[in-house]
Amino acid sequence: MHWYLDVLKKYAVFSGRARRQEYWMFFLFNLIISIVLAIVDAALDTQVLQLVYALAVLLPSLAVGVRRLHDTGRSGWMMLIGLIPLVGPIILLVFLASEGKPEANEHGANPKYAPAV
Repeated sequence: MHWYLDVLKKYAVFSGRARRQEYWMFFLFNLIISIVLAIVDAALDTQVLQLVYALAVLLPSLAVGVRRLHDTGRSGWMMLIGLIPLVGPIILLVFLASEGKPEANEHGANPKYAPAV
């Protein structure tokens, strides 16, 4: 759960790097919460909870995605590749799932070896 909360604490921080574990654990918790809210919304015959939640986590989701791309040595603007129909999301998925660069890059030191704060 702390992976999810850590991303929310960095609500709109687009600088730095994010490990694969940080990104995918946030993705997992986000998916679980979305499914629960979809069930609750279906029971209430509304979509308000899903909409509010999606808007609330839009910026943190983009920020952690950009930080994840920074960890692989890519620019955060590469997130726009996901807008290309059919192949864009697949390419972006490969980028987000790939191993981060072990050495420091222009976005900071490797978060895998950084001391916990």
